[in-house]
Amino acid sequence: MKILLDNGHGVNTSGKRSPDGKHREYLWCREFARLLRDELTKEGLDADLVTPEDTDISITKRCARVNQVCKLLGSKNVLLISIHNNAAGSNGQWLQARGFSSHVSNNASDRSKDLATFIAKSVYDSGIKVRKIVSYQWYWPQNLGICRDTNCPAVLTENLFQDNREDVALLHDEAFIMKLCNAYVKGIKAYINKYVYG
Repeated sequence: MKILLDNGHGVNTSGKRSPDGKHREYLWCREFARLLRDELTKEGLDADLVTPEDTDISITKRCARVNQVCKLLGSKNVLLISIHNNAAGSNGQWLQARGFSSHVSNNASDRSKDLATFIAKSVYDSGIKVRKIVSYQWYWPQNLGICRDTNCPAVLTENLFQDNREDVALLHDEAFIMKLCNAYVKGIKAYINKYVYG
């Protein structure tokens, strides 16, 4: 199973930062994606970055990169996780929304929904607040290009809110980051155990 990690936005994306400017989404997501890749590799899993560049890479190009891997390996042998930070507003103010959430496209396959569920449940089990659209569903369906236009199971994660002071503090706490990373690894392994070894 090839695990592809997409880092979301680039250094030149406007906004995408905390109100005080100290947290930058592009940087956090790239660092977290690299950490997750390394931890997955330690577990003997095959993980790689879709967007190693710091600059913005369009969704069209990112989807094309993913779909090229799917063409080589087969779509069922690839999974994609696009890593982001959330924001409750765009007014440059500190707001109250908090927590992690897992998202799929409106046309999501059952495998995408399972991947989103495994990751969200693992994050929740680690003691991190998880936001749900309804109590019985662990993922949010949305019209997301990176998930909609890729040919493999795909999930977009929102890792806490960059416009909430408490969440930003957690995002820069090494112990929290490692706990979150370990939760991803556990969720990804649960998906692989179901679809590869199950």
